[in-house]
Amino acid sequence: MKAITMRMQKFSRPGVILMATVVAIITSIVVANATQTFATPNAAYFAYSLAAGANSAPITPATSRSVLVMGCCTTFYGVGQVSLFHIPSGGMVWTGVESYGTASITQGSSSTAGTHIVFIDNSHAVEIQVASADTIRVHNFFSFAATVNVTLIW
Repeated sequence: MKAITMRMQKFSRPGVILMATVVAIITSIVVANATQTFATPNAAYFAYSLAAGANSAPITPATSRSVLVMGCCTTFYGVGQVSLFHIPSGGMVWTGVESYGTASITQGSSSTAGTHIVFIDNSHAVEIQVASADTIRVHNFFSFAATVNVTLIW
């Protein structure tokens, strides 16, 4: 114990303060870099029972950020999804996967109403499409009603 006390006494007071300051700075840097910020995602859910040939109400995706758009048809089981970018007053840009059956990649950009974005049923008769430069909608091509839902996450 006497040896430890002797070594401690050999450090000058300014040296000990300097060492303590260095340790405090390094600790602060490590803690600051270890902190992560988690943002709770925003989501919107829409459910529709669409008559034959009908369109849903327009849906406005968040602007200037990527939005995951997922849709499914519970009448003729299927699901499709796209990552969509809404350019304010400029239309939509998207890439995704069509519903199964003849699933394939879907991609495009448009501000023209009626432009196909993604099929969400197994017969490829219910689709999400562009409604305007700032909105999307669901369209039912079937000759009978279809129940669908759409989820947006951003």
